Amino acid sequence: VGQLCNQVQSALEEAIASREAALTAEREQSAQKEETLDVTLPGRTPRIGRKHPLLATLDDVVAIFLGLGFRVAEGPEVENHYYSWEALNYPDDHPAMDEQMTFYINDNVMMRSQTSTVQIRYMQSHEPPVRVIVPGRCFRRDTVDATHCHTFYQTEGLLVDEGVTMADLRGTLEAFAHGMYGERCRVRFRPDFFPFTEPSAEFALSCTICGGEGCRVCSHTGWLEVGGCGMVDPNVLANVGYDPDRYTGYAFGFGIERITMLRHGIDDIRLLYSGDMRFLGQF
Repeated sequence: VGQLCNQVQSALEEAIASREAALTAEREQSAQKEETLDVTLPGRTPRIGRKHPLLATLDDVVAIFLGLGFRVAEGPEVENHYYSWEALNYPDDHPAMDEQMTFYINDNVMMRSQTSTVQIRYMQSHEPPVRVIVPGRCFRRDTVDATHCHTFYQTEGLLVDEGVTMADLRGTLEAFAHGMYGERCRVRFRPDFFPFTEPSAEFALSCTICGGEGCRVCSHTGWLEVGGCGMVDPNVLANVGYDPDRYTGYAFGFGIERITMLRHGIDDIRLLYSGDMRFLGQF
């Protein structure tokens, strides 16, 4: 009986060892097939990043104005009271100074609410003629909704020289509109008020969605308000040491988000800052 048990044990051990060797060989063979590199297969195309639609539009805006002879100027995003208000001819009780509109760091330092502050800095260090475009981020205490955000991009334009008129301003904005949206795009001026320009105007573009016929996007008016503009107030020129009797100039400003939304038919500004690749992948 003992001899028989030893024979059975030996037979079982040999069968187990044989099966284990077979399974190991099968596993190794399968792994080799999976890990084998087929050099005849085409390579995998890497995902290549693209510009964010907001920054791509900003680059195109700058390129248009560079073609019109403007230079690019930049300035700090944190400003003091003088550059934000006083030098731009704001009265002491202007509502834009309220905390509801501006992010204050202390009583004299704040996040800039517009790129107009760079106009003053540039004119202080350059003699006329001046022709600059100022792109950059701005900050306001706006409630975030489909058309407003606390952080946004703005582009400011400034030209100061002898004999500059409102007609030059209109011609510049028309050239911009045609360069961005095509020759069929029209520009409309309406009287408005800004402390640093006189006379001032709100300028609008014919709706790019309906071609000016009227639709939901333009509230059935055929026009979309884009920004503000006007002739530089003589007080602003005097504040930087320019002779207002000799020099005149114009200034304009508009939000890049609005230009981007009109360009691509986007109906909610929050999509631009969502980081959603399903949205961004369309551009």
